[in-house]
Amino acid sequence: MSGNKRSYWAGSSIGFGAILAMIMSWTANKSIFLVLIHAVLGWIYVIYYLITHHDWTWF
Repeated sequence: MSGNKRSYWAGSSIGFGAILAMIMSWTANKSIFLVLIHAVLGWIYVIYYLITHHDWTWF
C-alpha cells in the first residue's frame, strides 16, 4: 500500500513541475514550441529560470 502512495506523490510532483515550467516558459517566451520543450524538462527548467532571471517580477 505504501508503494501506491509513493508512486502517486512522485507522479504528482512531476506533473506539477511540468505545469509550472510551462507557465513560466509561456510568461517568458510566448512560444508554444518552447513551452513543450520546457514541459518535458520540468523541474530542470524551473530551477534554471529561478537562477537566471534576477528581476523576479512574479514574486
